[in-house]
Amino acid sequence: MAEEEGRYRAPALDKGLDILERLAAAEEGLSQAEIAKSLGRSANEIYRMLDRLVRRGYVLRTAGDRYELTLKLFALGQRHPPTRRLVGQAMPLMRAFAKAAEQACHLAVYDRGRVVVIAQIDAPSYFTYTMRVGAQLGLYSTGSGHVLLAFAPPAERAFMEAEHEDGFEDAAPPEGLAKRLAEVRARGYELMPSAQVEGVQNISVPVLGPEGTVLAALTCPYMRRIDRDDRPDPRRTLALLVEAGRDLSRLSGGTG
Repeated sequence: MAEEEGRYRAPALDKGLDILERLAAAEEGLSQAEIAKSLGRSANEIYRMLDRLVRRGYVLRTAGDRYELTLKLFALGQRHPPTRRLVGQAMPLMRAFAKAAEQACHLAVYDRGRVVVIAQIDAPSYFTYTMRVGAQLGLYSTGSGHVLLAFAPPAERAFMEAEHEDGFEDAAPPEGLAKRLAEVRARGYELMPSAQVEGVQNISVPVLGPEGTVLAALTCPYMRRIDRDDRPDPRRTLALLVEAGRDLSRLSGGTG
């Protein structure tokens, strides 16, 4: 096995990956000399590799001649999330929720500046309000967007907001957004009137993966039937959605 690994080595690639991994572990930027010393290489050895990483946008060279990672690797990772497995795990839970709550629900993820619906289930009755799979939503004007922002780490949230600003209908963050997101994170869910449809309440909970990473938002666009009073009210619907979100989080490797 060692012979096979040696035969197919790519020293330049190894060098570049070593630099990226070293910068990822650093709490602040490192100088070229510091990087070289920590990797057991000479400064001249890593100069060209650092230059290429800067030119390709993976590493930033600061005014003080120090180097730090950009968020480009995070952006690449976001372009191909493992949605197929997530949808497969979510669908039975979403069906059970829709039956118990008599409401529709959908699952949404963050992708390149916007919220994208990747799965949805109709309410069991003829009266329902649903989002089409593939629908693209805003970060600032939806319950799903608030949940995805609220549970993202600060650096990821900053990247999401910066990417979202380019050409989307709710590009400008509303006043008081930071306080709102802090409240969402503290209570564990978002409950807000729809910004698009009168009479609809958006109830959204996070789906959490390993180490608390937010994978998706599970949302119910709650509609109250005025001809029936035996359906779950918003409080009961919220409890059912929280339970579904926790179950899906556990299936996804999170603590729920």
